[in-house]
Amino acid sequence: MKKRTILSLILLSTAVLPAQNSLAQDYSRWSLPEGARMRLGKGTVLATAWSPDGTRLAAGGSAGIWLYDARTGAEVSLITGHSFRVNAVAFSPDGLTLASANRDTTVRVWDVETGQEKHMLTGHTRRALSVAFSPDGMTLASAGQDSTVRLWDVESGQEKFTLDGHTHWVYSVAFSPDGLTLASAGRDSTVRVWDADTGQEKSTLTGHTSSVRSVVYSQDGVTLATRSFDSAARAWTARVWDLDTGQEKSTLTLTGHTSSANSVVYSPDGTMLASGSNDRTVRLWDVDTGQDIRTFTGHTRGVNSVAFSPDGSTLASGAGYRDETVRLWDVATGHEKDTLTGHSGTVTTVAFSPDGSTLASGAGYRDETVRIWDVATGQEKYTLTAHSDDVSSVAFSPDGKTLASASHDQTVRLWDPATGQEKTTLTEHTHAIHGMAFSPDGATLASADIRGTVRLWNTASGQHLRALTGGDNFWSVAFSPDGTTLATGSPYKAVWLWGLATGQNIRALTGHTDPINSVVFSPDGTTLASASDDGTILLWDVSSRTALQPLAADFDGDGTVGFSDYLQFAAKYGLSWGDAGYDARFDLDGDGEVGSADFWIFQKSFGRGG
Repeated sequence: MKKRTILSLILLSTAVLPAQNSLAQDYSRWSLPEGARMRLGKGTVLATAWSPDGTRLAAGGSAGIWLYDARTGAEVSLITGHSFRVNAVAFSPDGLTLASANRDTTVRVWDVETGQEKHMLTGHTRRALSVAFSPDGMTLASAGQDSTVRLWDVESGQEKFTLDGHTHWVYSVAFSPDGLTLASAGRDSTVRVWDADTGQEKSTLTGHTSSVRSVVYSQDGVTLATRSFDSAARAWTARVWDLDTGQEKSTLTLTGHTSSANSVVYSPDGTMLASGSNDRTVRLWDVDTGQDIRTFTGHTRGVNSVAFSPDGSTLASGAGYRDETVRLWDVATGHEKDTLTGHSGTVTTVAFSPDGSTLASGAGYRDETVRIWDVATGQEKYTLTAHSDDVSSVAFSPDGKTLASASHDQTVRLWDPATGQEKTTLTEHTHAIHGMAFSPDGATLASADIRGTVRLWNTASGQHLRALTGGDNFWSVAFSPDGTTLATGSPYKAVWLWGLATGQNIRALTGHTDPINSVVFSPDGTTLASASDDGTILLWDVSSRTALQPLAADFDGDGTVGFSDYLQFAAKYGLSWGDAGYDARFDLDGDGEVGSADFWIFQKSFGRGG
């Protein structure tokens, strides 16, 4: 049991980080989207399940379902097919079948050995959140945001019953050990117990004052345990119920967090509970007494930005409102070296100067300043107060003689970091600016706004050189090392590549399942890395023009994107996952529907190829 828990924790804690040895792992090339050469990281893990014999661990999340050898920790396979994140996974009692629940409203049943899909179960009208097999493996229960619980025949894939009664999302389902009853936990603060053979509700357990997130039967089946978070008391509440009487037997409340707890897990021996919170602490609890055993602290709000010093020895991080600090960490030891205080709002961005002696930080939400710090002493050198809205990005020029800051006030400002004096203000943008980057030679600055316009500027004169248009909302921007190509990351899950000689879009790289927060080229310019909210980093081959042909919208296969392709696209416009006639080929951004974002991508491809 202890070995299982340790492996689960390792997978969950490293799921969103690139593994140091990933370049040597075959799994980094499994099930890649077209045009990607490698994946770093396993993606965000939202659910795990152990096979009944303990030899396999399934981890479901943004990349699909990873299967691991529980004895060695090695990757066995990656099961893909869902178009969105996997919210829940469960093994059948014999371990040969796996079920998964997904944002796309479907529940899928997989053959564990081959990774092939056996059934796609459709019926839920909103996201599926939980799955559970009956003890005999013949029935699968699923629950979701449509407030229903559904029972399915595993062999045929046919729906047996829809259990109506909950008035809000259903988060968790569990069968009793004898398989005769099913319990469900909901956002309506109730737990409901159902007859698994008839689908009839047997009882409703009330007492929780907020969403009930999980439910589990005791081994003898006579007791039920449930868990909820009481937002008023800011405490986790676990309740134990007598199923014969429907009465609550005991309540355990864990208090101490100052914000919502995001995760909770039992220790292997069941004596302790660990929880992580938005208050940036992790706490250990004694289950018997409810006492707080230990608290681990660092930042007190979410971390918005990190940056390495040029020599890699120091890491800077900035945190949110009411933390408002920049912290410097020793990379080798993990110890905090310094805390830089002065901001009075959310620290949104940090950047080191090329020689590592200076740090710049930008803030928003009641601050809107740029601050320049002496790294050696931790002392603030200058406070730059010209921006009138949130500062979204700061960057030093390659020679360190210019500091640029971008803001939601629609301006980019260039500063002399040695004196703190403003050099010039760049004012052509008409929407909030999110991303900004200097060209490798420092002669050009690129800035991207939330309405899909990238502007190029001469950094010496401040002259506006060109606008790259045709998108919708860019969050990040990066130059290739040779300065010929620009990459932009979008919340619509695409990376756009632009040829700077022509100002034309070269290609849209699609494959992420969530918004893209950061893009960066490799030093040799042959690879582009993109980091996403889906918890993965994808490495794209951008070394050849062949790899950059924009033919994702070439639906008729004639080598060009033209009017024939437009007619086919128009016929599918407005359809979403589950609709008759829906075709994933036309869902160019992979969000489950053929809509305006896909039309934008199609427009950028129109006329290309040939």
